Amino acid sequence: MKDIELENQKAADPGAESAAEPLAPLDPATLTPEQFAELIERAAKADENWERVLRTTADFENFKKRATREKQDAIKYANESLLQKLIPVLDNFDSALAAAQSANTEAAQSLTTGITMIHQQLKGALADAGLEEIDATGKPFDPNLHEAVSQKETSEAPDGHVIQQLRKGYKLRDRLLRPATVIVAQKPAA
Repeated sequence: MKDIELENQKAADPGAESAAEPLAPLDPATLTPEQFAELIERAAKADENWERVLRTTADFENFKKRATREKQDAIKYANESLLQKLIPVLDNFDSALAAAQSANTEAAQSLTTGITMIHQQLKGALADAGLEEIDATGKPFDPNLHEAVSQKETSEAPDGHVIQQLRKGYKLRDRLLRPATVIVAQKPAA
């Protein structure tokens, strides 16, 4: 039956040929055993290729779903490790505030020491997460890292160098989060 349909399609469109070697028009009544075996072999290969296409398509769809799910999980839990590092810092700030409420002269110095330690711990946790301070003082002005708010005439620093940093800048790995706010040296007027 398929052979007759194939013959009819070829007769209707003689220019259409398959990628494999074309079959000669066959009359089902005149098929030789070799031609019949060849048809069975081609049908088996076609079924095998079709099954392979279906499996590959299903595998690809599963891959897309898994990749989407993993991406959503990565976004959802991206800050998890950072938050785990910051929780002990918050606990220490709570302890510092409790100590400050019952402060006397000796306790005030102890409080200052404690807050300094907490500050160092917070800076260390943020540095572990990839946060870097931008130290601009004494360096050439870089508009990619620094934000100049004024210039000051001075002979103590070379022209175009930062003489004072008003606010620290920060980078997260290679990405600028906040530029350092600076005052830039300018040659004194003659």
